[in-house]
Amino acid sequence: MEKLNNGRCSPASVLKASVLKACVLKTRNGHSMHLRGWASIIAMVLTLLSSACSTGQQEPTTSQPPASTPASTSANIHLDISKQEVPSPHLSEQQKAALQASKRVSTMSVQDQAAQLVMISLQAGSATSTIQDDIENRHIGSVLLFGNSTAGVAAVHAETQALQAYARNGDGLLVATDQEGGTVQHLKGPGFAQMPSAVMQGQMDTQTLRTNAQSWGASLQSAGVNVDFAPSVDTVQTQPRANNAAIGALNRDFGLDAQGNAAHASAFIQGMADAEVSTAIKHYPGLGAIAGNTDFTNAGIIDSTTTLDGQEISAFDTTLQSQPAFVMMSLATYSKIDPNNPAAFSPTIMQGHLRDEEHFEGIIVSDSLSAQALSGIPVGELGVRFIQAGGDLVCADAPGYIETILDGIIDTAQKNADFAQQVKSSATRVLTLKYEKQLMH
Repeated sequence: MEKLNNGRCSPASVLKASVLKACVLKTRNGHSMHLRGWASIIAMVLTLLSSACSTGQQEPTTSQPPASTPASTSANIHLDISKQEVPSPHLSEQQKAALQASKRVSTMSVQDQAAQLVMISLQAGSATSTIQDDIENRHIGSVLLFGNSTAGVAAVHAETQALQAYARNGDGLLVATDQEGGTVQHLKGPGFAQMPSAVMQGQMDTQTLRTNAQSWGASLQSAGVNVDFAPSVDTVQTQPRANNAAIGALNRDFGLDAQGNAAHASAFIQGMADAEVSTAIKHYPGLGAIAGNTDFTNAGIIDSTTTLDGQEISAFDTTLQSQPAFVMMSLATYSKIDPNNPAAFSPTIMQGHLRDEEHFEGIIVSDSLSAQALSGIPVGELGVRFIQAGGDLVCADAPGYIETILDGIIDTAQKNADFAQQVKSSATRVLTLKYEKQLMH
């Protein structure tokens, strides 16, 4: 701890130590989820306080303690850290990554910031060259491997290496797939185990599931896939289960009550993390109480039972403690929460509950915005509405959608300063994960 010439610690030094201690304690006890949004704030506070302490100047006795400021969400952080020095060794790796991301984003054009907020799909069986221009020249920063590939680990690895080579200046890609198990396992073939359905995974004890998830994740890692859009944390309420087309009929849930689903989802997340694969919990706040499948219909997709304090959403919010990198938003509408918007366009759900109340600081990703549930909305508006409501990363698996969505985001950001700031904040969250995964060089 710094001292003045007379041997006393300055209030600035004490506060600096207290801030650092609090940061370390919160990181150790596991309850501070995703400190990315606070990393820049902490670093700036420490820098300012350090400048107040010097061995040759006595602190005035009339100085007052700094006034407290209200907490800010990541969506309204406006910091210029373009001159930030190398991050302090006392910060966590996650905090360092957030600082690096903030600095990098501040040097990027609006077009390049927006390009980090879309994930283009590569259909199984398609050549990587079909999306080369999008990565190489439009600088899209993420790819979804979509469709049922049976090519195996080695072939997928060759694809992901080619994709990474398209990215400029060593800026690596997030490469994702849907590898849940059962009917939803997009990558199969030599080297990929046949994953049991989530319902069967729910019959395992959590330690066994974690061990198995680590093995499944290791295959993804070997193939160059660094994100798995799984697990589904939906709690099926519709009876019989087959009447719940999106989840129950396909055995995509763990088949347990909300508490059991959360425990097994956490084990899955931890196993994948052991293999250095990031995960997404989906479909927030739950698809277990509707009849229709949002991918294929816009009928029967209004949930009239789920509430913000109910059991179904509690499974997701409990699972957040395992620190999934992503939360994927449902395309259903929840009449008791926000009757006017699907979850993916709901500021009440994304910003109000997930960010402000649950303090999730990771990446909010959409379910495919080319789904039939959203067919009445112009494609160019889809990404804008998602980001305005609090989302970060847009997915759409239909060919041609992402380019139009990206154009819409760029055009709106160039005309609207508030939206441009949201784009910047979201790009910072995406790049923070990339720095954590050492994809940025």
